[in-house]
Amino acid sequence: MEFFPTLHKVLLEIGCQGPFHESLEKLLQQVARDLHYKRISLAIFDPKTQKIEFSVYVGHQKIPRASYLIGQGITGQVVKTGKPIIVPVMKDDPNFLNLAFGRPFQELSELSFISVPVFRKNNEGQIETLGVLSVDVPKKNKEELEKHCEFLQILALVIARHTSFLQDEITRQSAYAYSKDLSLLPSVKDLAQNKIIASSKVMASIMGQVMQVAPSKATVLIRGESGTGKELLAEAIHNLSPRKDGPFVKLNCAALPSELIESELFGYERGAFTGAVTQKKGRFEQAHKGTLFLDEIGELSAEAQAKLLRAIQEGEIQRLGSEKSIRVDVRIICATHQPLENLIEQGRFREDLYYRINVFPIFIPPLRERREDILPLAEHFLHIFCEEYNKNIKRISTPAIDLLIQYHWPGNVRELRNCLERSVLICNEEVIRTYHLPPTLQTAESSATDTQLPFVEAVARFEQELLIEALKKARGNMLQVARDLRASYRVINYKVKKYGINPKKYALK
Repeated sequence: MEFFPTLHKVLLEIGCQGPFHESLEKLLQQVARDLHYKRISLAIFDPKTQKIEFSVYVGHQKIPRASYLIGQGITGQVVKTGKPIIVPVMKDDPNFLNLAFGRPFQELSELSFISVPVFRKNNEGQIETLGVLSVDVPKKNKEELEKHCEFLQILALVIARHTSFLQDEITRQSAYAYSKDLSLLPSVKDLAQNKIIASSKVMASIMGQVMQVAPSKATVLIRGESGTGKELLAEAIHNLSPRKDGPFVKLNCAALPSELIESELFGYERGAFTGAVTQKKGRFEQAHKGTLFLDEIGELSAEAQAKLLRAIQEGEIQRLGSEKSIRVDVRIICATHQPLENLIEQGRFREDLYYRINVFPIFIPPLRERREDILPLAEHFLHIFCEEYNKNIKRISTPAIDLLIQYHWPGNVRELRNCLERSVLICNEEVIRTYHLPPTLQTAESSATDTQLPFVEAVARFEQELLIEALKKARGNMLQVARDLRASYRVINYKVKKYGINPKKYALK
């Protein structure tokens, strides 16, 4: 069957990390390519506004210009009935309204249309319609269209979880739009209060994901290299959630021996093992009505993984040495720098646990892939350590900034923080300069300009930076610049004019 290879690719793609909207779009692109669909789209039903909005679409050149109501058009009828609809020829069906994308008239006689519901079971076991998955396909006979319809119904089941998140987000947005209390809407200011400092587009996207998932109960898996700020992001999710007044409990699964992890997670009774002289609550009980952050989740032992899975599924734990079950209400956020998919293949991580914790994946790129964040982070750390060590350092010099931005930061934000702390400690001036930075940042390997610029250009740039730094320090006083640089006033004046530098610009700095 032609559908099986496509379904295999879909199942692989749906488990990959990344924002769910982008994952769905990539997945639908793959389906359209493999099965030669002209277009494919996913519309989301908003139960608050009773509207059906197109959220993900592939092949459509236009932005959707209309939404549908329940019962309106083919899309609205699918939501109303909860059943798929096949349109053999678009122009022959009066219910095919062509409102959202306005297909060319000629295409209406050349294309078939298939629309299927995307649904899930709620906690009461009732079927809830989440949205509608639709395709434009070159005209086919009835039997072929029915086969494609069956495949699309299976695909709808596969993407139901991702669609559920999209529906939650659209519902929240509409709730905010109708709310008179704008303070309910999380903002970038809220994230700044959570110590998240960033200016890059990729971090803006991650912030958007944080705002999407924070109000829900969904389990979050944060992925990224060591030092990228996974714990900080987890804390931000907690602080922006309805559980913000509850405890935020952390456990680094890699910091403890495997034999101690279970007792830390679930607690123990007196006499449960040698040395257990008193009863102790585990992290799950400590996090009741709050959030439990499990860092380096890939380090859990097989037995601990099984008990963690039970705790997530049933909301119950058992202390070591006890047969009594304890109900806990805990939101789980996990983090790892390891490829869990590889651990599953090696038999070191449970596949069922992976799917439980990978409900909402967030990937934080390494610092070297978001260099726009380096300077604001560096200035933030400079301010922190100046206060901590009672230093009066006003800024970072331009050459030092260049080194910071050009360095590859294998230790990510954690390494940048340590770098600024060291620089503040050894700096006895008002400016952090290149020689205050660690030697690793000053090597030719770390600087893209050291070897790529012609000699004359490199010297000219160095002279300009030196002059600007001296003018800033001397507040534009040319005589003082000459004294500081141990050069004659005539040479300094010549260089300033040569490079078009305006000394007055720095008089008030």
